Amino acid sequence: MDRTEKQSFVADFRQKIQDAPVIYLTDFTGLDVKSMTDLRQSLKSCGAEYLVVKNRLVKRAIKDLDLPDISEALLGPTGVILGYEGIVEPAKAVSDFAKEHDDKPVFKLGVVDKEIVSAEEIRRLAKLPPRDQLLAEIVGAFEAPMAAFASALEAKIQEISGLFEALRDRQEAELTAEAGSEEQEAEASEEAEEEAEPVAEASSEEQEAEASEEAPEAIEEAGEGDQIIGHTEEKQDP
Repeated sequence: MDRTEKQSFVADFRQKIQDAPVIYLTDFTGLDVKSMTDLRQSLKSCGAEYLVVKNRLVKRAIKDLDLPDISEALLGPTGVILGYEGIVEPAKAVSDFAKEHDDKPVFKLGVVDKEIVSAEEIRRLAKLPPRDQLLAEIVGAFEAPMAAFASALEAKIQEISGLFEALRDRQEAELTAEAGSEEQEAEASEEAEEEAEPVAEASSEEQEAEASEEAPEAIEEAGEGDQIIGHTEEKQDP
C-alpha cells in the first residue's frame, strides 16, 4: 500500500468510525483466512463490519475525533468491528463465533456512544437478547398492564355512563311527576270554579227574590206613613 492508498484508506476508515455508534476492538490471533471470512459474513448479517487495520493507521484515523483514548488497546493484531445497527448483535455474533473457534477472537475493549466499555462488559452485552427480541419482551411487559388498565378504564367509563343514565331517568321521572301534579292542580281549580258558579248564581237569585219580596212591604209601609201624616194634619187644621 503506497502513500496515496494509505491516505485514502485512513480517510475512508475515519468516516466509517464517525458513522458507527459502536466500535469493538479484538485480537484475532490464531484465526485463519477462512475463519476470518466466516466471521465477516456473520457480522455483516447483523449490520456490522469487520476490518483488520494496522494500529498506527487506526491512531491516524481517530486523531482529533471526539473519542476517548483507546491507545492501550492498539497493541498486537487488531480487528476492528464497526456496528451500524445495534450494540448487542455484533457482540453476540463474535461471542457465538468464538465458542466454535477456541475462544477466538478475543475482545480488547469497545466504544459505545463515545464511552469506553471493557471486554467484560462487552461479554455481558453479548448475553442480552437481540434487539428485536428485547423490544418484543419490553412490549410484552407493557402489554399486560396496559390491557388491565384499558379494561379498568372501560369498566369505569361504563360505571359513569350508568350513573348518568340513572340520573337522567330520575330527572325525567321528577319532571313527569311535576307535570302531573300541575295538571291535577289545574283540573282541581277548574272543577272548583265550575262548582262555585252555580252556587254564586243561586245566591244572586235568592238575593234578587228577597229584594223583590221586601219591595212591596216597604211601599205599603211608606203609604201608611203618608196616611197617618195626612190624618194628623187634618186634625190640626181649625
